[in-house]
Amino acid sequence: MALATMERQQERQQHSEGPVARAIEKETAKLPSDTFLWAAIGSMAVSVALQATGKKHASVFVGQWAPTLLIFGLYNKLVKQLGSDRTENAL
Repeated sequence: MALATMERQQERQQHSEGPVARAIEKETAKLPSDTFLWAAIGSMAVSVALQATGKKHASVFVGQWAPTLLIFGLYNKLVKQLGSDRTENAL
């Protein structure tokens, strides 16, 4: 039983997050999750405005930010709820 527990701890240590990922997650966890939602909505609004003014390439460029921002928001929410490192949430 103790051997199996030691093996699981060693496996967790081998697959833990690095210091850069931890630092980024520590800072982004300070942001409310809806920040990313509002940023995505803002990028869509700017895209519509650019489209209306005839700047089609800029409109497409800015409009493509929305899915990325939403994924960042989802990641931020998951990190806040579950943590990113299995060693911190081990049973």
